[in-house]
Amino acid sequence: MTRIALVVSDVDGTLLTHDKVLTESAKAAVRKLHAAGIGFTIVSSRPTIGMGFLIEPLSITLPLGAFNGSSIVDSRLRPIEQHLIAPAVAQRSLDVLHAFGVDIWLFTNERWYTRNPDGEYVPHEKRAIKADPTIIDDFTPYLGEACKLVGASSDPVLLKRCEAAMREAVGAEATAVRSQTYYLDVTPPGHDKGTFVDAMIRRLGVSTAEVVTIGDMENDLPMFARSGVSFAMGNAADGIKRHATHVTESNERDGFAHAVETVLQLG
Repeated sequence: MTRIALVVSDVDGTLLTHDKVLTESAKAAVRKLHAAGIGFTIVSSRPTIGMGFLIEPLSITLPLGAFNGSSIVDSRLRPIEQHLIAPAVAQRSLDVLHAFGVDIWLFTNERWYTRNPDGEYVPHEKRAIKADPTIIDDFTPYLGEACKLVGASSDPVLLKRCEAAMREAVGAEATAVRSQTYYLDVTPPGHDKGTFVDAMIRRLGVSTAEVVTIGDMENDLPMFARSGVSFAMGNAADGIKRHATHVTESNERDGFAHAVETVLQLG
């Protein structure tokens, strides 16, 4: 049996509850991984500024993946490897988001920009990433710094259509994928959660078979494909579950901690 060397977890819908709480069970599970000599880190669609609060309680020392893995930072949130959306592609993406009437956000490594402080999901994002947006009139001055663009909408059908239109508009020049049913992320091309796992494999000198990944959304599928063992959360859609080697409980029922217990049994 292959020994497990690394666990890579998604954050929202996986490590955190619906209310963005890191439970004591999740903390205890990560402590068990550390005690067993198994590496642990996180990769998320979150901006860099929205990941720092997890580092200390989870004793993370390995690099972390932000913006769906297109930025890799150290445990002090200093960039190790960072990729940006080309300005012309960012503008094209903004045009698509505007055409669909969704709320638009632009993230750089340091800031979150929006033109609409009263957007439907602004309070949700403020609570999630523990940071306030910078309110602007025009995205143009920031297109050269764009790590991620987000379209936010409470209409999942509309956002799915927007995703299809975005993929047609940007082609191979950006990655467009929903990280939640209400968020469509546009990130730099050629980089995703799977390439983050590849980077960690190279850094640690381990094999794909020694890696476990845990997630709940479509943007987690690339990392499932790069790991020997993968867990879909119980709250994941059936299509996500079919791509995982295991299915655990939901994020409201300590699914992350249950997955870790299985990992520890695998060794």
